[in-house]
Amino acid sequence: MSRSVVVIGGGLAGLVAARHLADGGADVTLYDANETVGGRVTTQTEGGYTLDRGFQVLFTAYPAVQRELDLAGLDLRRFSPGATIARPGSRSVLADPLGDPGAALASLRTDEVTTTDKLRTLALRQDLGTRSYDELLRRPDTSIREWLTEWGFSEQYINNFIAPFYGGITLDRSLSTSKRVFEYTFKALSDGDSAVPADGMGAIARQLAAAAADAGATIQTDEAVTELKQKRRHAVVVTDSDRRAVDAVVVATGARPAARLTGCDSIPTEGVGCVTQHYRLPDADALDTGKRLLLNAGDSAPNTVVPMSTVAPEYAPDDAVLLNATFLGDDALETDSKQLAAKTRETLSAWYPERSFEGLEPLRTDRIPFAQFAQPPGVHESLPDVRDGGRRTYLAGEYTEWSSIQGAMESGRKAARAVLEDQ
Repeated sequence: MSRSVVVIGGGLAGLVAARHLADGGADVTLYDANETVGGRVTTQTEGGYTLDRGFQVLFTAYPAVQRELDLAGLDLRRFSPGATIARPGSRSVLADPLGDPGAALASLRTDEVTTTDKLRTLALRQDLGTRSYDELLRRPDTSIREWLTEWGFSEQYINNFIAPFYGGITLDRSLSTSKRVFEYTFKALSDGDSAVPADGMGAIARQLAAAAADAGATIQTDEAVTELKQKRRHAVVVTDSDRRAVDAVVVATGARPAARLTGCDSIPTEGVGCVTQHYRLPDADALDTGKRLLLNAGDSAPNTVVPMSTVAPEYAPDDAVLLNATFLGDDALETDSKQLAAKTRETLSAWYPERSFEGLEPLRTDRIPFAQFAQPPGVHESLPDVRDGGRRTYLAGEYTEWSSIQGAMESGRKAARAVLEDQ
């Protein structure tokens, strides 16, 4: 008789767990409270525009991405390596000359960072290239800023490039985040690409859901789990319309709901937030970024501006450009949408004084109070194990690994393996 397992939550972790459980012979039902699966990785189409929830990209070199996804099936649109560093009246390219040889000359010419910093970046790339991804999460820890200072990078480089670039990855422009996150993502960017599917980031969740269903899992959306009870011989799952006893439960919700359902106090519940605003720029030529994001080296708001339809033309109609801008911190979450749009117009006008941005029109504003869990140095030693949910309850969420698509997918695989080993 096959084991009965309920997966609570249809984000990336839950979908991966459901597929591996079904592949292992379990009778799997996944419940998600929303109308569609994906958790934070979702996409909406509005008026011909493809709008991801916030600014998200897929790092193709992540080990879990390589293992769990059919990348060819996602029809990826790739960013150019590096970034454009922008400040009033000035834009300059800084790219990896090994990843983008065509941008090598422009990168050498930029005075936003020193030549010594450029050489140290190549040395860092070489050093991390010799290490495994697993090793990077076990190394001694400190903050990103302290670690880069120890490496000898200048304040100019740290403030002009690393702070806005990794502000976009960690949502922490102060660079007080664990340097393990820096090392892992730096290696992934060196080993592969950053990209978005032609149909939006939500295509990732749809592909994972299809794989889980093909393996035999049942996926029920618009069905919230309201209570989870731990029994000696089984667990009881209560939903909006049902109550059932099962052999095991995988809790794959966000961190705060998971802590509430399981009572596990080692789940990190302090979140880091951001706001991403999506814009239509009508009848306009694309920004001259070469498919690179724009980093704000002159101010912290917005942290980045991204030419989404330049990278993925499918994201916008032919007669317009789709941009987004991301603002960091609690102040941004409380700022009026019109004020955010005005700030983006002001910033772009300063970066491109030869152009007008009066026609920049906000399409949607995504306010995400808990975009990641906080990741200060040393946080990873305190994270829960997948078996810490209770007697017959397992945890699948990035909060068992680290805050990323990699962490979510890896946790789903590990949770499924633990269920199959224990039951």
